[in-house]
Amino acid sequence: MNDILYRKINNYIGWGLFVFAALIYLITIEPTVSFWDAGERIAVSYKLQIGHPPGAPLFQMLARFFSLFAFGEVSRVAFWINTMSAVAGGLAVMFLFWTINILARKLIATGSEMTRAQAFAVFGSGLVGALTLAFSDSFWFTAVEAEVYVTSAFLTAFVFWAILQWEARAHEPDAHKWLVLIFYVIGLSIGVHLLNLLAIPAIVFVYYFKKYQPTTKGILFTGLVAVALLYFIQSILIPGILNLDWQFERFFVNAIGLPFHSGTLIFFAVLIAGIVYGLYITQKRKKVVWNTILLAFTFIVIGYSSFFMLVIRSNAQVPINENAPKDALAMKAYLGREQYGAWPLLHGPYYNAPVIDMEDGNPVWGKNRETGRYEIINPRRGLEPVYDPQFMTIFPRMYSWRDQHAMGYEDWGNVRGRPVRITRHDGTTETINKPTFVENIRFFLSYQVGHMYIRYMMWNFSGRQNDIQGHGSLLEGNWLTGIPFVDNLRLGPQRDLPESMTSNPAYNRYYMLPFLLGVLGFLYQLKKRPHDALVVGLLFFMTGLAIIIYLNQTPFQPRERDYSYIGSFYAFSIWVGLGTLALIESLFKKLHGKHDHIQGRHGKMAAILATVIALLLVPVNMARENWSDHDRSGRYGARDVAINYLESCAPNAIIFTNGDNDTFPL
Repeated sequence: MNDILYRKINNYIGWGLFVFAALIYLITIEPTVSFWDAGERIAVSYKLQIGHPPGAPLFQMLARFFSLFAFGEVSRVAFWINTMSAVAGGLAVMFLFWTINILARKLIATGSEMTRAQAFAVFGSGLVGALTLAFSDSFWFTAVEAEVYVTSAFLTAFVFWAILQWEARAHEPDAHKWLVLIFYVIGLSIGVHLLNLLAIPAIVFVYYFKKYQPTTKGILFTGLVAVALLYFIQSILIPGILNLDWQFERFFVNAIGLPFHSGTLIFFAVLIAGIVYGLYITQKRKKVVWNTILLAFTFIVIGYSSFFMLVIRSNAQVPINENAPKDALAMKAYLGREQYGAWPLLHGPYYNAPVIDMEDGNPVWGKNRETGRYEIINPRRGLEPVYDPQFMTIFPRMYSWRDQHAMGYEDWGNVRGRPVRITRHDGTTETINKPTFVENIRFFLSYQVGHMYIRYMMWNFSGRQNDIQGHGSLLEGNWLTGIPFVDNLRLGPQRDLPESMTSNPAYNRYYMLPFLLGVLGFLYQLKKRPHDALVVGLLFFMTGLAIIIYLNQTPFQPRERDYSYIGSFYAFSIWVGLGTLALIESLFKKLHGKHDHIQGRHGKMAAILATVIALLLVPVNMARENWSDHDRSGRYGARDVAINYLESCAPNAIIFTNGDNDTFPL
């Protein structure tokens, strides 16, 4: 099959998958508001208002565009904003298909052109992997409501596809344009969700493997560069621009005596001038690498500039104006999520660490309009606790002092502790059972990794017991397989379950087939192209377990958090697709009797047969099992609860009705 024909068919199937997935989501979409943050997302998007920190301005502007299709019918606004998620979900599925095809082609094609049998195998693997993601539990759930996660997953899918496009064209003189595009989309994605940033390490390794001869030392150094780049963008660039803005603002107002906002205007003038000068010099002196780096920085900043919308709309005094980020000072606190506080990551106290002193926190600044200066309005003296050093540890996983969290720590970590005698300020002594580091790690593995990640992953690729949120109970929210002897070992006898359990819409059984196919795909890629396996593995890890480590979640979460890891499930779906390719190759060898490349009549037969079997056993079965609990087309629960609450608390509040006599609070 010549390359032009292959690309044409590849594009047609990809766009067909987009239409198919988007239609599935539109058929099952929630027609109005859903629970949790979706109501706020809809409200602040419709009128471009200010939601909770750190905001999602690009998401809001896109959602506002979709809301216009309601054509003034306010009762349809929520539906159309939900529709944006359905479209983004379809786009993510499409780019996943193209990504799997690129990786699969590298596994079986020896030249620039493929045989028809190889093309069938590539398309088959892409179809199975893409549809597996499309019908997976967490992805489908977030694709039918107004939330940021599927839009963020689409942007992540796009940048991962784009770096593979760069890899294929790295020899061309203008190939760097793909790198600039990637960093522009990364900048845009900050205005949706920070998930996209976690693709950066995988992108860095694709660049390294393409440009350099891999060595152990080189791989380790590239890993450090990847982490440093991620840290720079997330912890220095994003907050750093606002910190510098604030320093400029405070200097020019307090020290020079200029009016409020003068420092901000000067800062952005200096920033733009510096970028223009840098681009001019690097272009003039033909510093291609530095010019590309500066262009990448520039386009990240351009994409990041969507946050100006929040400042503009906040100054417009919109009704929903959370934290009112009107200027450099307020925006710094808003994007820094200062109201949420911090949690320990690499070093900190145990949950029962005694406080031995109090120290000053960071002061709070504010405007004094009478003097025209910024002044400290709250010195925050003596507000930060200092803990007994005996109770400090590296990698603290059990840190929250709240009683309910302490109970969860002791339960999941099986905490027995060891007695430590402390002396208080008044000279009295007390013995406290300090958790051991082994118990700390036990909590990390059992709760944070096991309950809050592996359980969710297996929901998506093995099966699910029910949709009842639990906290370790054998009867609530566990993963299962549908294979009796496996589930019996984990969850007890499954033979005579009551109808209340088997009739739960979320009682979904995939018989572990998607998971096993994904493991097969990982091993297959690891054997044939270990560098590509490392790249996909980095994406899988960074959007999964790395988030677990960073969030350091406490027990008794108010809701399930599986939506946070759909980037990781996206990466695993790549391996599901490649597992199909492994099955095709294995079947071809059985039919052909030789260890040749997939080709000829036997190759086509193997590709078609293995693809059909994989489609039926994995995505088709997932669609059948998941439809009942993912079809939200008739759900109005969140809206009705809101109306009932409004009527009970404010019976004289104004409401309006549509032609179907449905009521909506204004």
